Amino acid sequence: MNDALTLFQRYKDPVYRLALSMTGSPADAEDVCQTVFLKLLEKRPDLPPERERAWLLQVTANQCRSLWRWTRRRSTVPLDEALSVAAPQAETLLRQVMALPSKDRAVLYLHYYEGFSTREVGDMLHISQSAVTTRLLRARKKLKEILVEDCPYET
Repeated sequence: MNDALTLFQRYKDPVYRLALSMTGSPADAEDVCQTVFLKLLEKRPDLPPERERAWLLQVTANQCRSLWRWTRRRSTVPLDEALSVAAPQAETLLRQVMALPSKDRAVLYLHYYEGFSTREVGDMLHISQSAVTTRLLRARKKLKEILVEDCPYET
């Protein structure tokens, strides 16, 4: 039980942020986060320390996909709630990232915020490495367009 509590304390924020980026809803993200840690308690996987985070984020991504299949709805997160998760200096960027489609948010979050390689992101999302690379390219392009629209005079 202490191991699960330690893992919860260590990884609750990354699990929640991934769930929020994939579901777009704080309530759904909290449900996913709870389910992920319940699965940790039920399965009690024997993981080496370097695989704990990857396992938890993989389960999070799977749970988000499962939620999508069951609910068949898409909701958006109010910006004030999303901004409460981020550091103040990241507000503008987070606001723009949250405006992107969910599949773009997920690859951006896993690659840039959590530091996973494109191969690892592909494994987590059950897509090819080239699909991850393509989604990252498109998401960066969309994000750049949005940011340029907001600040047309800055270079």
